[in-house]
Amino acid sequence: MPRLTRIYTRKGDDGSTGLGTGERVQKNHPQVDAYGDVDELNASIGVALAAGLDERIAGTLQRIQSELLNLGGELSVLGAQTRGRKAPQLVRQRHVDALERSCDELNADLGPLENFILPGGVPGAAALHVARTVCRRAERKVITLAGTLAVPGEMLSYLNRLSDLLFIMARHENRARGVADVLWDTEV
Repeated sequence: MPRLTRIYTRKGDDGSTGLGTGERVQKNHPQVDAYGDVDELNASIGVALAAGLDERIAGTLQRIQSELLNLGGELSVLGAQTRGRKAPQLVRQRHVDALERSCDELNADLGPLENFILPGGVPGAAALHVARTVCRRAERKVITLAGTLAVPGEMLSYLNRLSDLLFIMARHENRARGVADVLWDTEV
């Protein structure tokens, strides 16, 4: 467990930051950009949790927050093998499988979608929709990163499945609070 005694180091005042490999790169480096979006996703889930979500999904989201810290850590050391170190694989197929099980369990209680829905409803559902869009952006950044570094397929599958789960959770949260999904009005 890391122990942080001081938060500021002044090392980043020149616009650089350290990867998990020890290499210094600019703060807008694609690798930093990708794990920065994963960090933002984690914070977005924290906002949703702070809104007071149904207990059926709150525990799952807390587990996911830890998994996202693992995913961000794994992103920070990508390329370590080319630098003579072994990079850990923290996000595995079992994590993707757990997301799929959650999707199936929650979706079974929801009615079928007959139209696109608009993000919104109760505050927790709206926050989950924001987290879903941040997740999609993080996924795009990791896909971009995969053009230059070897990104484990489980990492991409995890983000793809998580965005699906966040959508389902938003629908579940509205239903649990007695609020109907807002359907897209194509006649506007």
